[in-house]
Amino acid sequence: MEPRLIDMNCYERKAHFDYFKSLQYPYVGVTVNQDVTDAYSFSKSAGQSFYLTILHAVALAADNVPELRQRIHNNQIVEYSECPTSHTERTQGEKYCYCTLHHHMGLRDYFVCAEEARKKCAENGIAEAEDVDSMYFISTLPWLHYTSLIQPVACGDESNPRFTWGQYQKTETGRIIMPVSILAHHALVDGCHIAKFYDELRREIEKYHSAV
Repeated sequence: MEPRLIDMNCYERKAHFDYFKSLQYPYVGVTVNQDVTDAYSFSKSAGQSFYLTILHAVALAADNVPELRQRIHNNQIVEYSECPTSHTERTQGEKYCYCTLHHHMGLRDYFVCAEEARKKCAENGIAEAEDVDSMYFISTLPWLHYTSLIQPVACGDESNPRFTWGQYQKTETGRIIMPVSILAHHALVDGCHIAKFYDELRREIEKYHSAV
């Protein structure tokens, strides 16, 4: 997972990078109602966590968009070959901890590794188990089917993409839809890259249809 340093002299978005990096709040985000019917049906038929099923699909979809694997370091860009996820896990009461997962493996192995990691993460509290630079930050708002979301960021060069989803609902036609949000650093990511993420997410979710 060694990052690749991008040559800024050959970087086509150099002007965009410099402009958005100069802004006080250089982040861009959107919320989309995503059809997650195939993922929902798979998780129920397989007796697996719907949360982990979606998490796996989101991580793979993000990795398929190179711009989402890029991070800002010292006014330069590094690109990771793949990025683990750091997601929130509820602990006692209304507290939560962070749990790190790697996702480039088969679903069966992923679920096993995920359950082991979930049991151990409470020991770390909100401290990350690994170096955070390469990570995708994942959280959920399962109590609300929201239409927009504002997420906290440290600003500056913090450039880890953030993905969040909310409560799913059934439509009149029986489909399952769920709000899925992305927040990314605009110096690295434009609207076309965000659209590519949702296209990739749709493809990853559709793969569950054949697994049902």
